[in-house]
Amino acid sequence: MLSSDILENLAIPTRRKRHRRSRKAWAAGLALVLVAAGLMLWSSTRTHIVNLGNERQLNASGLLQKWAEGSVIVMIRHAERCDSAPGPCLDDPTGITVSGSQAAQRVGEGLQRLGLDGADLLSSPKLRTRQTAHFIVGDTVTSEDWLEGCESGFAGQAMAHKRAGHNLVLVTHNGCVDHFQRTLKVAPGERESGYASALFVSVDGSGKARILGRMNEPDWRRVLASAQR
Repeated sequence: MLSSDILENLAIPTRRKRHRRSRKAWAAGLALVLVAAGLMLWSSTRTHIVNLGNERQLNASGLLQKWAEGSVIVMIRHAERCDSAPGPCLDDPTGITVSGSQAAQRVGEGLQRLGLDGADLLSSPKLRTRQTAHFIVGDTVTSEDWLEGCESGFAGQAMAHKRAGHNLVLVTHNGCVDHFQRTLKVAPGERESGYASALFVSVDGSGKARILGRMNEPDWRRVLASAQR
């Protein structure tokens, strides 16, 4: 029979292996906890987009009050493009579809419910944005090149065109809206803007911008009608 000392010596490597495995498991668990904590911290620093198509969220956002104060910038993506949709074109193939023109009219009805008196309206010079703006307001809208460029300075340009006490309506492109959202640290998965969707941003007296939320085209009339009863 083996002596107790020999058995003890034989058991030592096994205990050491178990100890090393335990330490590795503990280190792996700690790494997972640190990664999860880092992701939570990162997420807490991101701006999340509220869906203003929900009546409760619309009321909680403060949009109606901010709009009445004239302290809002709304960025509207152009309506459905003719060159990337199966529907019939309005006319020029570089413009919007017939369905897109109808969607733009519905957005215009929603904006009229909010009130456009005193608002400044601008569009990108691209045909699809000029057509969208026309169907939104029923008239020609002034075009400016910076609304087409979608460069890193877009947010600054938008803020510079915002007059105190006057809401600013910008008909532009997904890339431009994306640049503005990047500036305000919107989470990557929440930056995509659908056709004729509107991103609402409030601007306070010190010029600080805060995203109020996004309204998708199908929700305009229903939500605004119920919110203003």
